[in-house]
Amino acid sequence: MSPKNVIFKKICKDKSVGVYMGKRDFVDRVDSVDPVDGVILVDPEALQGRKVFVTLSCTFRYGRDDMDVMGIAFRRELYLSTRQVYPPLQDREKGIHTKIQARLLRKLGHNAYPFFFEFPDNLPCSVALQPAPHDVGKQCAVEFEIKAFSAESQDAKVRKRSTVKLMLRKVQYAPEGEGTAPSVETTRDFVMSDKPLHVKASLDKEIYYHGETIKVHVNVTNNSSKNIKNIILSVDQVATVVLYSNDSYVKCVDIEDSGDSVSPGATLQKVYKLLPVLANNRERRGIALDGKLKHEDTNLASTSIIREGVLKEVMGIMVSYRVMVKLIVGGSVSHSTFQTNIICSLLAAPPRSDLFKV
Repeated sequence: MSPKNVIFKKICKDKSVGVYMGKRDFVDRVDSVDPVDGVILVDPEALQGRKVFVTLSCTFRYGRDDMDVMGIAFRRELYLSTRQVYPPLQDREKGIHTKIQARLLRKLGHNAYPFFFEFPDNLPCSVALQPAPHDVGKQCAVEFEIKAFSAESQDAKVRKRSTVKLMLRKVQYAPEGEGTAPSVETTRDFVMSDKPLHVKASLDKEIYYHGETIKVHVNVTNNSSKNIKNIILSVDQVATVVLYSNDSYVKCVDIEDSGDSVSPGATLQKVYKLLPVLANNRERRGIALDGKLKHEDTNLASTSIIREGVLKEVMGIMVSYRVMVKLIVGGSVSHSTFQTNIICSLLAAPPRSDLFKV
């Protein structure tokens, strides 16, 4: 097998069942989703006549397992599909769907059997709310998992020693097309001022990659008698837990306090730069992240894209972004704020790195 091919492998404690997969990230391109495929290796002697099953599950967790109250678990199973792989219910060759499966079967021998799942249209992508540094236990998250186990039947009690689990990620990628660069324009009238304050904010493109600077073009025409004391720009992430409460968490993931001022009758045209990345937000509790596999890094969560006809309530955690331009308007006694927002989306574009879509 080529050294370029990375194989993910995990074997249960009693050595009766092992899982082999060529990848753990599966891409959702809105109109299609990568299927889940792999190979199960069995030890007939260790099985002692038991059957082997494999399941693909999607779970929404909103509390630790040890927080169960009156038998009610803080988790909800959004999807569960089970296949029997041993004894096989069909010819082994007919179960091969990918080249990696064929190579694994050749390498592992006659006790290896393929499995294959297709995601339904209505499942969310992997996302988790970042815990605080001192938090322990499972985090609030949408998680995907492959589980292989041996048992007398599908519904029989399963022993931990005969079970192996492998976490997966379902990752949202951006749909193709550049889109239209967003722009927002607004006017503010003031008491005791004959003319208004006019503000226009725009971005130079719709899609930005993680690590790429977002340029915000701001035009201010201050025909009022008010003095603009400061201009503050930020990128906000809005995460809404839609499955059980509709609670929303708004977190600023980057901010620019410019200190720029605009006198009455003056104008300002300037390009400001913002860089929303996880590296600057690692210690902040409640920020939504793309699903994280053990020992691997992740990034700010991708914007939730819902296929037509799918209810948003089954998405678990909905994520969106906005760029905010705030003007601090001063008067003779006090000051007020004036702001405008541009709705944003954080997505990923194959085959390159993740992207920021606005």
